[in-house]
Formats: sequence, C-alpha cells, structure tokens
Amino acid sequence: VVLRVDGGMTASDWTMQCIADILGAPVDRPQIAETTALGAAYLAGRQSGLYPEPEEFASLWKLDKRFQPECDAGLREQKYAGWLDCVRRTRSDG
Repeated sequence: VVLRVDGGMTASDWTMQCIADILGAPVDRPQIAETTALGAAYLAGRQSGLYPEPEEFASLWKLDKRFQPECDAGLREQKYAGWLDCVRRTRSDG
C-alpha cells in the first residue's frame, strides 16, 4: 500500500517522512502539488468535451519523490501514540 498525497503541506519533506514513518508505508508526492484542483479542472473540461476520458488523467500523474518508512516498529508505535495524543488534544468534543 502506498499513500499518495497532495496539497501545500506536501512541500515539507519532514512532514512527508513523518507520515511515512507513522504509517509504516511509502508516501508518494506528485510533481504537481495541487492535484485535487487539477483533477476538478480536468473533470470540468471533460464534461465540456475539452479533455479525454478520466482514465487518461491518471497517466498524467508524475512522481516527484517517494518517502520510505525509516523507523523501527517500536519508534513507529511511539510516534503513532504521540500523533493520537495530538489529535485528542486538538479535537473539540464539547
């Protein structure tokens, strides 16, 4: 399993490496960071007849960098527990 990411936060190598380490899975960053917006534009173009079938859009996705997990299982569990704690503390449950 590989996680494909997009958006402004993907510019941070540190963040992408942390995600790969916490998940224990590779993280792929595309050459074009805003692929969500690009996908919406392609779909609008497709609807108006300007662009090809959606399957062809997938072939336009290009890898910039793959981040491989670099920590052992013990450290991964520690990082994941820290992440869960951060989520718990930032949630607004009332």
